[in-house]
Amino acid sequence: MAGLTSFFNPRSVAVIGASKSPGKIGNVIVKNIISSNYPGKIFPVNPKEKEIEGLACYPSIGAIPEPVELAVIAVPAALVLDIAGACGKSGVKNLVVITAGFKETGKKGLSLEHKLVETCRRYKMQMLGPNCVGFMDTHTPINASFAAGFPLKGEIAFISQSGAMVLSILDWSHSIGLGFSKFVSLGNKADLTESHFIENAADDPNTKVILCYIEDVENGPLFLDTARRASRKKPVIVLKSGTSQAGARAASSHTGALAGSDLAYEAAFRQCGVVRARSMPELFDLAVAFASQPVPRGERVAIITNSGGPGIVATDNVELKNLKMARFTRETVEELRKNLPAEANIYNPVDVLGDAKADRYRFALNKVMADRGVDSAVVLLCAGGVTEPVETARAMIEVSKTYPEKPLLAAYMGGKQIAEGARVLSAAQIPCFTFPEPAISSISGMVGYARIRDLPEDEEPPSYEDIDSKTVESVFNDVKKDKRLVLLGSEAARVIAAYGIPAATTILATQPEEAAELADRMGYPVVLKVASPKITHKTDIGGVKAGLKSYEEVRLGFIEIMEKMQRYMPRVAIYGIEVQKMMPKGTELIIGMTRDVQFGPLIAFGLGGIYVNLIKDVSFRLAHGLTVREIKKMLAETKAYTLLRGYRGEQPADIEAIVEATGRFAKLVTDFPEITEVDINPIFAYNRGVSAVDVKITIS
Repeated sequence: MAGLTSFFNPRSVAVIGASKSPGKIGNVIVKNIISSNYPGKIFPVNPKEKEIEGLACYPSIGAIPEPVELAVIAVPAALVLDIAGACGKSGVKNLVVITAGFKETGKKGLSLEHKLVETCRRYKMQMLGPNCVGFMDTHTPINASFAAGFPLKGEIAFISQSGAMVLSILDWSHSIGLGFSKFVSLGNKADLTESHFIENAADDPNTKVILCYIEDVENGPLFLDTARRASRKKPVIVLKSGTSQAGARAASSHTGALAGSDLAYEAAFRQCGVVRARSMPELFDLAVAFASQPVPRGERVAIITNSGGPGIVATDNVELKNLKMARFTRETVEELRKNLPAEANIYNPVDVLGDAKADRYRFALNKVMADRGVDSAVVLLCAGGVTEPVETARAMIEVSKTYPEKPLLAAYMGGKQIAEGARVLSAAQIPCFTFPEPAISSISGMVGYARIRDLPEDEEPPSYEDIDSKTVESVFNDVKKDKRLVLLGSEAARVIAAYGIPAATTILATQPEEAAELADRMGYPVVLKVASPKITHKTDIGGVKAGLKSYEEVRLGFIEIMEKMQRYMPRVAIYGIEVQKMMPKGTELIIGMTRDVQFGPLIAFGLGGIYVNLIKDVSFRLAHGLTVREIKKMLAETKAYTLLRGYRGEQPADIEAIVEATGRFAKLVTDFPEITEVDINPIFAYNRGVSAVDVKITIS
């Protein structure tokens, strides 16, 4: 991927479209670069001016006598293409195109944007935008944007698809004293995308936390690979708005019907270690927590409060957020019992009572933080007549320095009376909230990140040496020649068997005697199924006969099904009747796939059979980069997993065989991008092995 070192740290910047008129974007950008104390050279470009803001102005990029590393373009859209070409000829390597009027305006703008990207490719230029606010880096420092103001220096990188979000967050951050390393407005993402800037921030020593606001992902596989690597180094926190197209079309498969519009993003974030925020407040609560506190070593939370009600609220939220209330050692309990008032609660949550002053908070917090069963702590303080908000804040700061490996967060509940104490905590980089819930939610996000970060780095998707891709290609070619998109059951069974997924033998017959002879060779009992790409639910229309045990039963069954089809569905093309070896009953599961626009194959696993859409016991993962570990986690997320492990004396199913079948399935749908939807429903799980019984495949 392209390096962005010279992008954020250019030795020289040209502002093309620079202006003398205050308030114009070309003037604001020049002023912003100057006022940010940018150490490099600045070249305003405007053929009508000789000097702007005390700097010599040039008529064109080609007239500048020195090399230019970065050009910021703020001219009408009709002029951008020619100017970008001139920049390329002059050796400029990085562009920021502020100008709007590209794909966001419709077909004509999209065509112009494509030409702009082609120009950048031709001259090997990197481009941010078009239609963006620009970017800021507080450590270079440089403000190559038209934003009002410059962020405080900090360790948070904020990458936003919304320019308005950049402007509003910048303004808000000053009011609470929040610092940033970088601000990036992505704009139309015609060239550089969120993935490029996530990668850069992950390698940036001045960035500790990466925040993203995105509405879509430009390149799903690239995002997955980049975010997976980045999240091993530092937290990547994403607020995703809008919806993908995974479930937007009318899906013919069960999997397509189950896949909601946001499931692909949910699966993507889970698989690559991204922490997902659900709101703007949560995004920045997490940012502050990660930037100021250590990542917790575990999920055990201790709560110290001077009021029972907030303590209960916090405790409820600990359980709600899949954390655990810490259990203190006997020594800790005894120390708390000896030194706290008799009325105090000495178990978690520790209630130091409403008359607690700073010394009581200090003692309780010291003992709790020292306990080996505590991974993080939250201190709650409610305003009262004898509380000491500032002194208590200083006590918390003192204790946190003694235990730097354990996160400490606070909730100061009240108004003016506790405001100064809250400011003292924030200044000391101890996150302080108004209520307990965001504090607990922040710890939950940190714990979730810790679990991902600590997983092995070198795990690869499973590989299989015995797959037969040529058979799959042959089947697909035959289907396309027949001008079909939906495979017959016998064809679909051949496809999955070619990838080593055990399937019940299924063969197409066109005559009653042929079907009976096939059944004789297979062995009884057998199932007969009508073969037509137009008939999805065969049982509903009498297109299936199961449990047939003789030559004659099969022959007559063939005739009966065909007569029903001719009577009730005379206009539907019937290819024949499929004869299938009837498999012994097992636990009915579904393995399915629908193809997401951004991320590719989205795999579903869960309880199968006729109740799949009713019970909806399904978990999802993306096929791209799917590891055995993730497959096992996917299985464990379903209620079906309880059955598979052996329920009420039943023998456990062969979970390793299910995992292998899912891995092979992921390989199949990854290898063949023309597969748009698949349902293996049911696939029977036995105590030894699995067998696919009904397979539906649709191709593009």
